[in-house]
Amino acid sequence: MTETLPGVPAFPMTRGRCPFDPPPELARIQHDEPVTRVELWDGSTPWVVTRYDDVRALLADPRFSADSDLPGYPHVTEGRAARSGVTKSFITMDGAAHAAQRRLLTPDFMVKKMEALRPKIQGIVDGLIDEMLAGPKPADLVQAFALPLPSLVICELLGVPYADRALFHRISKTLISRTSTAAESLAATKELLDYFGELTERKLTEPGDDVLSKLAAEQLATGRMTRHEIAGMGQVLLVAGHETTANMIALGTVALLENPSQLAEMRAAGERGDAKLLANAVEELLRYLNIAHSGRRRVALEDVEVGGQLIRRGEGVIAANDMANRDDSAFPDADVLDIHRKARHHVAFGYGVHQCLGQPLARVELQVAYGTLYHRIPTLALAKPLGELRFKDDMAVYGVHELPVTW
Repeated sequence: MTETLPGVPAFPMTRGRCPFDPPPELARIQHDEPVTRVELWDGSTPWVVTRYDDVRALLADPRFSADSDLPGYPHVTEGRAARSGVTKSFITMDGAAHAAQRRLLTPDFMVKKMEALRPKIQGIVDGLIDEMLAGPKPADLVQAFALPLPSLVICELLGVPYADRALFHRISKTLISRTSTAAESLAATKELLDYFGELTERKLTEPGDDVLSKLAAEQLATGRMTRHEIAGMGQVLLVAGHETTANMIALGTVALLENPSQLAEMRAAGERGDAKLLANAVEELLRYLNIAHSGRRRVALEDVEVGGQLIRRGEGVIAANDMANRDDSAFPDADVLDIHRKARHHVAFGYGVHQCLGQPLARVELQVAYGTLYHRIPTLALAKPLGELRFKDDMAVYGVHELPVTW
């Protein structure tokens, strides 16, 4: 544990009155001292980097490591720190090791392959909306639509039985909770690793056209990867593949319902099949909302200057992508949601070699979800006032716990 420095603000910080904006204190830091120290849950005091250009430079710099096993790495939570030595995936690897594992998965998430899934995703979206319209009102949009859509898709891609969704939804909540203890997080990790290990073994004798079957045949059967390594990869893909998109669908819907003129434009774009505007709106919503609100975590491998501040070897760094996406120098009037803004250069998916592998899939899912939901249900409305919604300040992935809607 690092000795606490006087006057260092706690991180993460408390949000203000607008649930879509980053914390006001973080905005102040960006303006007054864009590279400064913050205090984490364990008393450590890494640096937080808040300006767009500095965040991109940091994430592209190989002198900053993503290896969560290194001393000084700024772990998000106690649970995440405890899991670090138990499972390792390409997300927390550097250099050749990272590139080799990522290369195994890149063909499965290429833009063309994800675009080919669009008709299937459209069918899932339409089916979920049909079920919701036929059910009672109000409905919880999270459970009825936002969560099952990416869960169905990622299960099919990975080769995970959707019938097991209750298990991995439960485990995911523990893994991304800021309040999970080390013991709870380790138990959840073990349960999911055991599940994936058994499933991967089964793929050797019962293969399908999916990622786990390919890894079992090409890596496990040949001894290139162990069952544990493949299970760790599967765990990361499954949790990230449904939690992020599910929260983005729900939170994006809340933001649009609070901006009725832009919601009307989205509805009209869906009706006329305006793919260009829908794609543009997805990028702006990703920029504006930043559900990955814990920052990208790194540790310095040598002394490096960032934004005029010297960061010493072994010191932890948090690239605050939520604040970088609200930097007026990169996005004029950055605190305003504008679905016509050219926002594709945002850092919601990170930047550099570690940027999100699944971003082509997320884009297609979000375009289809937003492009269909609002014109299929033109009178969609919140069934509770905004102030009564429970936002996920207690989770590493931001969103709403439930979203009661009516029509």
